[in-house]
Amino acid sequence: MTQARPRKIVFGLLPWPERQAVAEALRTETVGGLVLLAAAIVALVWANSPWSAAYEAVRDFHFGIPALGLDLSVGHWTADGLLAVFFLVAGIELKRELVLGELRTPATAALPVIAAACGMAVPAALYALTASAGGGSLDGWAVPMATDIAFALAVLAVISTHLPAALRAFLLTLAVVDDLGAILIIAVFFTDDLNFWALGGAFASLVLFYVLQRFRVRGWWWYVPLGIAVWALMYNSGVHATVAGVAMGLILRTTRDKGEARSPAGRVSHLVHPFSAGVAVPLFALFAAGVSVSGKALAQVFTDPEPLAVFVGLVAGKILGVFLGTYLAARFTRAQLNPDLAWADVLGLAVLAGIGFTVALLLGELSFTDPGLIEHVKAAVLLGSLAAAALAAILLRRRNRVYKRLYEEEERDEDADGLPDIYQTETTNGGR
Repeated sequence: MTQARPRKIVFGLLPWPERQAVAEALRTETVGGLVLLAAAIVALVWANSPWSAAYEAVRDFHFGIPALGLDLSVGHWTADGLLAVFFLVAGIELKRELVLGELRTPATAALPVIAAACGMAVPAALYALTASAGGGSLDGWAVPMATDIAFALAVLAVISTHLPAALRAFLLTLAVVDDLGAILIIAVFFTDDLNFWALGGAFASLVLFYVLQRFRVRGWWWYVPLGIAVWALMYNSGVHATVAGVAMGLILRTTRDKGEARSPAGRVSHLVHPFSAGVAVPLFALFAAGVSVSGKALAQVFTDPEPLAVFVGLVAGKILGVFLGTYLAARFTRAQLNPDLAWADVLGLAVLAGIGFTVALLLGELSFTDPGLIEHVKAAVLLGSLAAAALAAILLRRRNRVYKRLYEEEERDEDADGLPDIYQTETTNGGR
């Protein structure tokens, strides 16, 4: 009689190398999330103050190189330029997950991929149902699909939860898959008036980028000018310029050669990630989140079909999609939930996924052309993210005593050797 295979533990103890990599990424994202939160507050206060005209003047000020097709406003530079850095980091994180992390095998990838897919499909479907029921446009179906990992981690930092490493890692992987979905949507659905010469130049530059990586060529003086050229050509091709960032992130090598302390992707992420989280994304938020918060403007979020659909998609759609996706993936892969956790913890995580700030604001700008409607959709993103953050705070704080106990178990290092004791027991097998 064959022995039954042991059931995989969902949200069990992470392998030590994976936990170290996740911890490094999340530290930067948490600090960046707090800066992002501050930038969003400054934007809202500034845009609704007596100095709102100055805010609009700065946001709409143009500069650049017109001869190269790069005469952009400050707001446009932050959306197309600085967010390309954000998507470069997202591309590196995706590559790391595909090569070394949760997405490297079908067995480990199934749960976050299914959860992320449901977490994108259900908000889009709820948007379509809500907007069509009110006679609104379906153009914003993609807006409520993305999770903002930095904002979510900022909420965790503010409410001081000790969320276990496995849940944080799942949230990070979920956001990485979300970012991939967002960039595919941007590339496929928000590309028009293609300039094939510029697109061919961008593709040729990416091939050169790959060749330099393949032959282990080192030196920033090769990659920085080439990266700028890829971005400029991609922008002029009609494809959204942030696609250039993801493409270069996916090309960078994530495995270390003999004698290397870090892989090229690791080095770039170590250098660029703090700039992305602490400067690029907050500056984008500063010039994207400045919307009117008057009573009339906020009321239109719940009376106009498009903003209402975005709100419903973010709050209800994300919660329903991520939770059901996680539950069904665990159910049909015969995985077992970590006995120290409950499905209520997964629900709290799903609510956190409803915080869709950065990419949702970008997609809101790309989806509509009417400036007034864009403002209302942005207000819906802000209100939806705020509602998700408040609900997540309530749910997660209720379980913080459990999280604190698990966190202390994971961090205990009585022999002070730098490796937590939980990784040195004979019974450790990836779960609890």
